Amino acid sequence: MEPTGTDSPIPGAEAAVRTAAGPERPPLPVRPRSLPERHSLRAQVLAALRDALASGELAPGETYSAPALAERYGVSATPVREAMQRLAGEGVVEILPNRGFRIAGRSPEDMAELAEVRAALEVPAVLRLARSLPPERWEALRPLAEATVRAATLGDRAAYAEADRVFHREILRLTGNRHLVSVAEDLHRKTQCPVPDGTPPGTAELLADALEHTALLDALRSGDLGGAERLAREHLTRPPYGT
Repeated sequence: MEPTGTDSPIPGAEAAVRTAAGPERPPLPVRPRSLPERHSLRAQVLAALRDALASGELAPGETYSAPALAERYGVSATPVREAMQRLAGEGVVEILPNRGFRIAGRSPEDMAELAEVRAALEVPAVLRLARSLPPERWEALRPLAEATVRAATLGDRAAYAEADRVFHREILRLTGNRHLVSVAEDLHRKTQCPVPDGTPPGTAELLADALEHTALLDALRSGDLGGAERLAREHLTRPPYGT
């Protein structure tokens, strides 16, 4: 019978191949466990720094050293530096050689321009979705909108910033366009930076903003394209607080 792909290998064949190829090499070393843990730690520090920026704990114009922040969060300075480098790439902080990092903040003009770009990307995408998605797809996003309302009711600016970002991201994910989601999320993070000398939003402002999420879902679920466009555009282009 001819051998098939499921037949057992010829006895001694593997040893013959190893002998012909030279002495058997030791297996490659296993990647150290510290690598994924370090990556996770860096992500946690980055998230903590974003929360501190959103809450106003890290103030625009102030300078912070990596060792001091590391002590605050109970980590080494390395993940703090890595996270700050990431924020510097987003324009959130400025690197001061031999001193640390200064929180850049954004001017009201910067925030208005960023909001305009966000609206130019997100509003048409939402309207395209509104013409094709059934009502139940919009209703599935209701828990995310309600999460923004809960955070706003508590006056928790950091929690609200995260819930707000997730809500908008999940709407855009319905488009299936990963690049659109990535660009829009980057813009969204930039609009969540503090405004120098601005007044941080209070509970009332956060709640008004959050309720627009539920109103937008109501319009989309009912097929009110005109109302949805108006709500989305006003929501995205509102001037930053404190201006």
